[in-house]
Amino acid sequence: MADSTKDDTDVQYLGLLVLALIALIAGLVIHSFIIGVNVTDWWKGRSVTPVDHIVTSLGISRMGIQCCNALYLIMATFLVSSPDSPITLLIISLIYDLFSYTNFWLTSLLSIVLCLKISNFHTRLFLYLRGMIAHRTVYFIGASVLISTFNSLINTFSEMTKGGMDNTTSHNVSMDCTFLNAMYSYTTGAFFPLLFYCISSVLLFSSLYHHTTKMKMSSNLSINLETYYSVMKFVSFTFIYNTVYFICFFVVLFYYYFNCANLGWLFMVSDFLPVLHSSYIIYRTPKLRSQMSKVLQNVMDFLFQRKETEARENIEVVAL
Repeated sequence: MADSTKDDTDVQYLGLLVLALIALIAGLVIHSFIIGVNVTDWWKGRSVTPVDHIVTSLGISRMGIQCCNALYLIMATFLVSSPDSPITLLIISLIYDLFSYTNFWLTSLLSIVLCLKISNFHTRLFLYLRGMIAHRTVYFIGASVLISTFNSLINTFSEMTKGGMDNTTSHNVSMDCTFLNAMYSYTTGAFFPLLFYCISSVLLFSSLYHHTTKMKMSSNLSINLETYYSVMKFVSFTFIYNTVYFICFFVVLFYYYFNCANLGWLFMVSDFLPVLHSSYIIYRTPKLRSQMSKVLQNVMDFLFQRKETEARENIEVVAL
């Protein structure tokens, strides 16, 4: 009976590993493209906006999340019997938490910067924040990484001081699922970025909505509202993405806490969501969309050229 349960667990981890590798390949393509375009612009001395800095950092953190997830599943599936596997898995979990918290904070920072950049509020506090954050985006990115590092270290030290390293099992490595301190750390680490994100998103959407309403009432047919609608669609899609992502995060967390079991399929859903969001960022950003079109066109030209070459070679062979 125990062997049957272990075999089922191994099959489950193997299935999750396949899904994680698929998400990893898709994520590496999408995120490396975003990083490559923005880094190339910076390297060539072209204008790089604060939004570009945040999106590039988001791509790095999301690539790190997927790499850690795939590496963790590989270790848990094939190398769990190794004497060093508990320590290795704990280190991977530490790095995964770092990238996850960084993803939370950078997503919130992106929403805040867009709100300050686009919204038409004119209060003294709003104008002060707009000037301060717009010129110090890199420092806020660094602060996000430091806060994320602090949260992930708290989680790791909590697990180590609880004695999880001495009582590891094959698929429950260095983790006490009923440990309240770790639960509290995970919750607070994700709650505050979510709070800041919701506030900035609601302010941005309401500002755009009221602005477009006033422009419609002005009866000026020369006004083009397509740009405003495009931004509102982006804000709405990002809000839906973040809502679903945070729901998945908290459901997996609370389910693990109360039932001491992982929701692997939901965890994989949350692994695919950043890839979809990054793809949407490419679609909605003119610079990235233009570069992606060029890349796809070059790929199509290469494939068609190769087919034409093969067809020509076949004709020559037949002629001989």
